[in-house]
Amino acid sequence: MVEPDAVDEQPPAIVAADISVTGPWGPVYGPLSLEIPRGGLSVLLASPGAWRTALLLTLSGRMKPSDGTLTVLGETDVRTVFATCALAGVDELDAVDESVTVGDLLTEKLRWDAPWYRLVRRAGDAELARVCGPVFGALPLPELHSYVEELGELDALLLRVALANTLAPPLLVVGGVDQLAEDQSRAELVRRLAELGQRQTVVTTSANPVPDGLGVRTQLPLAQKDGV
Repeated sequence: MVEPDAVDEQPPAIVAADISVTGPWGPVYGPLSLEIPRGGLSVLLASPGAWRTALLLTLSGRMKPSDGTLTVLGETDVRTVFATCALAGVDELDAVDESVTVGDLLTEKLRWDAPWYRLVRRAGDAELARVCGPVFGALPLPELHSYVEELGELDALLLRVALANTLAPPLLVVGGVDQLAEDQSRAELVRRLAELGQRQTVVTTSANPVPDGLGVRTQLPLAQKDGV
């Protein structure tokens, strides 16, 4: 839980100093430096593309920077960062099959989280409320028998966030809010992520500034020259 009154006194959640990633075909992004505060929702303002995805993978411990220094929650070891961060809304890693049901996905994730010796029965309404309730808030929860392809784009993305965030680690990284087509859906997603930011540090991206009044703690512009 992030204490609202003390959040400004805490060290930053993420400090990146001249980090860059280089792939087989050349530079992907960087060098790039940024500082993300601990607690609340931070939005990185950056043009979409492979470089932005690579940056999110780096910040969440899924990709190691080629150069520079990255400190996440006081840790510099990429394996430790991986273990303390949930990642959602990045198609390359957490895209779900649209032909499966919400109940199937929830059951699979709960079994994945559980120790190998524990029998996890098929998820029911109680598990749905426990996992999805904090993410959906006052929004209606998806039905267990609903297929992913039947969900609206906002519900489908919130479901992915909920599945990634079952253990509620200190850091939650979510793919760009601009992957949603509707303005209203993007605004609601930001509100929900800001709500999660009351107990975690939440980081996402957007190509354009997020409107005021949605609960965002900070918006950090990343210059186009920082990416390829």
